[in-house]
Amino acid sequence: MDQNPRPYTKVMAVLLIAVVLGGIWLIKNREKEELQGIASNDSQQNPDFALYVTEELDLEKLKSYGLPIIIDFGADSCLPCKEMAPVLKDLNETLQGKAIVRFVDVWKYRNLAEGYPLRAIPTQFFFDKDGKPYIPSESIGVPMQMYSTRETNTHIFTLHEGGMTKEQLLMALKEMGVE
Repeated sequence: MDQNPRPYTKVMAVLLIAVVLGGIWLIKNREKEELQGIASNDSQQNPDFALYVTEELDLEKLKSYGLPIIIDFGADSCLPCKEMAPVLKDLNETLQGKAIVRFVDVWKYRNLAEGYPLRAIPTQFFFDKDGKPYIPSESIGVPMQMYSTRETNTHIFTLHEGGMTKEQLLMALKEMGVE
């Protein structure tokens, strides 16, 4: 009895190729659906609470929410900014409804930094839940600068230049009214 394995081998090879191609197609479609889901969730989110700023910030509107605010001015390609990026993303996601955490890439959107005393990146600006510039206690242990107007000596900005850890940001947020 002469058994010729060639026809079976060819069939098995064709089936194997079909299974591999089908698997690749399923993986690609699943990734596409996940990305579409992420995009639809972002579009349903209030744009004032989105992490990335691409249009002019309406600081008065942000203050009207009655939430502490951190605005980080940096760049996607700056090393300390890259180190802070996952921290800002995490805080933005976990503190939705409790605080506003925003990021402005000043190398891509240079005009969005106009009106802010920005000398270095990253620089974070802080406002408490009442919309006033944050006044840090000494216990926070992070050097902050406070800017006032020349005319009236009104405190208008509190900022920190350089990177901050998640713990430092959380301490500041707690002092600013996040529970």
